[in-house]
Amino acid sequence: MLEAPPLLLAAGAVGLALLALRWLAPPDLRLFGLAFICWNVYVVNPVRNLLMGSSKEQRILQHVLQHAVAGDPESVVAAIDGYSSEKEWAMHVGDKKGQIVDSVLREQRPSVLLELGAYCGYSAVRMARLLLPGARLLTIELNPEYAAITQQMVEFAGLQDKVTVVLGASQDIIPQLKKKYDVDTLDMVFIDHWKNRYLPDTLLLEECGLLRKGTVLLADNVILPGAPDFLEYVRGSSRFTCSHFSSYLEYSKVVDGLEKVVYKGPDGPVQDPPPRPALKGEAAPAL
Repeated sequence: MLEAPPLLLAAGAVGLALLALRWLAPPDLRLFGLAFICWNVYVVNPVRNLLMGSSKEQRILQHVLQHAVAGDPESVVAAIDGYSSEKEWAMHVGDKKGQIVDSVLREQRPSVLLELGAYCGYSAVRMARLLLPGARLLTIELNPEYAAITQQMVEFAGLQDKVTVVLGASQDIIPQLKKKYDVDTLDMVFIDHWKNRYLPDTLLLEECGLLRKGTVLLADNVILPGAPDFLEYVRGSSRFTCSHFSSYLEYSKVVDGLEKVVYKGPDGPVQDPPPRPALKGEAAPAL
């Protein structure tokens, strides 16, 4: 009797668990959403990568190069949306939430825009296509493969004069923005990287003097996977004004949302961030 490979057995087990969550506990949509993300990231992606001999991100780039029009950012965005909704789920901001990003960006008309988390360059292209002449976008990406794909995506869209792709960890790059990248203050920040970095990097941006009165922070995925410490802090601080845009997780019908946070300046009292829960095997932080 032939034995199924362990990876396929794991995939089948997770798939059955996902179905059980969907049909046995439909009210717990956040739990289903988290299972949906884990299924795609930890099961579907590795299996497809193994079978196809390339990463999903490389496949997305190849699809754009073959189906979009060089120098046309709209066609690049449409090609990525089409691929990610019809072929392979991917963690771009997506078209539904992307329309909210478009609206905020048109309203703010930023001259200097920072993005935390480039991934494949979808949001960089989407935002840069709306920038006014002379405006610029800096996008920070930790993963070297993702940064390289973003650079190719930006160049194919014809936006290389507007977008600078910066490779590195956000906590290392943010303190360098003033001297190395000639940034005085930021008009807008799009936050879409590691969710546990949302709050520390917001505090770091303020500490480094990169926020001015009126700077807009727009944070994605604050509901799913979620950034509860970030939401608790900015909503409870007198230095920020917050508004929430409810939407859906990219390329799905699972509820998610974006948080628009306007910096009011340093006049309000500085609050300590909420204590971070201890990780497994780690002592709880002292209060």
